[in-house]
Amino acid sequence: QVQLVESGGGLVQPGGSLRLSCAASGSIANNYFMGWYRQGPGKQRELVARIHSGGSTNYVDSVKGRFTISRDSAKNTVYLQMNSLKSEDTAVYYCFVRIVMTTYWGQGAPVTVSS
Repeated sequence: QVQLVESGGGLVQPGGSLRLSCAASGSIANNYFMGWYRQGPGKQRELVARIHSGGSTNYVDSVKGRFTISRDSAKNTVYLQMNSLKSEDTAVYYCFVRIVMTTYWGQGAPVTVSS
């Protein structure tokens, strides 16, 4: 069983920055994806960014150049550095880890971008 604990959400002004963290407890093996989905008000959940255990990364087009996903393998933790935040980035961000056919979810971290 894997548990994910997220931290780092909050309120930020447009143009500001936030960093989300997601720590996984339990064994996540050595072949997995970790990352974040988000769901904004009235929107469908979308994949924001993910990182493979091998180090490759993927981003949704709307955050490329602004968000960076990274990891600390020793701590089973991934980070999402979010810069140049826009109002449309307002959402609940859900950390996930996908191991083979099983996906585990964090509790969600609200991010509000507003002046």
